[in-house]
Parts: sequence; structure tokens; C-alpha cells
Amino acid sequence: MEKEVRASESKLNQRDVATVHRQFAFLMVERFPMFSLAAAIDILRSANRQLGETFYSWITISADGESVMASNGLPVKVDYSIADIPNCDILFVAAGLSLDFPGKSKVLSGLRKWGRQGGALGALSVGSYLLAEAGQLDGHRCTLHWENRAAFMEAFPSIDCTGNVFEIDRKRYTCAGGTTSIDLMLAIVRQDLGSTIANQVANQFNYERVRSATDRQRLGPERDLTGKSEKLKRIVELMADTLDEPLSAVQLAKSAGLSVRQVERLFLRHLNMTPGKYYTRLRLERARELLRQTNMPILDIAVATGFASHSYFAQSYRQHFGRPPSEERRTTY
Repeated sequence: MEKEVRASESKLNQRDVATVHRQFAFLMVERFPMFSLAAAIDILRSANRQLGETFYSWITISADGESVMASNGLPVKVDYSIADIPNCDILFVAAGLSLDFPGKSKVLSGLRKWGRQGGALGALSVGSYLLAEAGQLDGHRCTLHWENRAAFMEAFPSIDCTGNVFEIDRKRYTCAGGTTSIDLMLAIVRQDLGSTIANQVANQFNYERVRSATDRQRLGPERDLTGKSEKLKRIVELMADTLDEPLSAVQLAKSAGLSVRQVERLFLRHLNMTPGKYYTRLRLERARELLRQTNMPILDIAVATGFASHSYFAQSYRQHFGRPPSEERRTTY
């Protein structure tokens, strides 16, 4: 039976490749992340190579059709302006360090027009922020880079921003950027051409573990909890999802089917700190992200990260980062 399924898949793919061609557009804004874009496009290039023919093609877009400077300082030529985009299957937005850039109004207008026409939209890294500003993520799941997720959720509380490595929800394709661009594109290749081609492409990049849409981005100060207790991961994920209203030690322990003492031993063994201290670190890191990325009043940020008073928040922040919240806000990154 398995051989029959594989044979059927192979025949289907051969027929599709012979009759279908997919073209993607990549809209770049000033200081976009070069790696995220290159990773996405190179997956498509490699898929063509594995097939031995051109199934995927791609074009590049900017607000006005002029070259765009990437975050690494390299200028990139483009094919079209957003007002002149030819027909394509998915329009991806690549954005990173800056969400205020020349031609932003043109970009948002173009995204709205594309959405009204029923076009599929995608985002690399912080591109989801622009899709949301254009009203194109309402009623959809999405994700974006972990560093910007806090500000995104404050700005768009009604949008389900999951924090996963990528999301595909009907005609919306979003990822957290970096290597997650590879995962998103491999998922698209798998949908289009089957697992065999997708695995061959992954192998070309020595990509050992292809992540699924249910994989989360790294969490917490350590970011990487690979190889650690699954119950520890579950508790850390719950902490990260409840920073505005911190749960009690009893609630956290119950979520993992453990006693409070067992949770304490788990954190001390794997993270060398108590659960309470780790929880506070998560909340303070979220506060720093909001200070750097939003114009929210400091008191509102304190409340959004579970601190009962401005004074306690300021004291905790200074103890952890060595500077008051007000000084963090004055720093340019």
C-alpha cells in the first residue's frame, strides 16, 4: 500500500510540474533582513534543481521600483514597484529592523489592494507587522520574530500571533525569519511537489530537522531548551504566555502534573535558578522589548508585564539590567 501511495504521489507531481508554474513576489522594505529573503528564494531555486526544470520563479518588488538597502548595508535591485506587480501566486513582505521607511503608505495601500483582490500574502520576519497594519491578518493566525512579538500583541490584540516558527492559515503564510524562512518554504514545496522533493531540498542545505508549524520559536533567556525536560518546556511556554497575569507556583506545577517542590528542583537542575526568578526574567525581558519597540507609557508596560506598581517595576528592572526603564527608552538600537 505504501508503494502505491508513493507511486500515486509521483505521478501526480509529474503531471502538476508539466502543467503548473508558480511565481512568488518578494516585497522588500528598507533594512529588510537579507538572510530571511535569501533563505526563502534559495529553497525555491533548489526545488527547481531537484526537479530538473523551472517550477518556481520569483520577482522582487519595492515601494517605488528603486533599489532597497538591506539591513547588512547591501543594496538590492528590484524588478517592479508595488503599483506594477504582475500576476503571482503569493506576495511576501520582507521587513526587519525598521517599520518606518520611505514609501510606507504605498506599501500598505498595495497590500490592501492585493488583499481585496483575494491574493495570497506572506511575511518574512517582521513582515507580519506590515500585513497587520494593512488589515490583512484579521481573522488569521500568524507569527513573526520573537523579539517583536510583544509589541505586535500589544498593537494588535485581536490577532492570534502564535509564536510558532511559521504559520499557514488559508491564504496567509508567515514565518519568524532567519532559518524559519527555510521551514516555511519547505512546507510550501511539500504541499506543491510532495515530501520526496522537499526532503531532497532540505538535504542540499544539510538541514537535518525540518520544523513543522507546531514548533515554537525559542523561549526564555536561554532561548534553547533542546534536550531538556518536556515538563520544563511546558511550564516555560506557559510562563511566556501569561506574563501580564503571572500564575502562582501551584498553578504552574499543576499544569505539568508536578508538585511545587518538584518544579523547583526541575528549574534548579536545568536552569540553575528558581521558577520565580526565571518568571521574573521573562517578564523583564518582555518589558525591555516593549520599551525598545513601542511608545507605550512605562506604567502601561509595567502592567502589561505583571508588575503591580511602577516603583517595583523600576526597581526590578534596574536590578536586572543595571539601568532604569527610562534610560532604556532613550537608547537608540
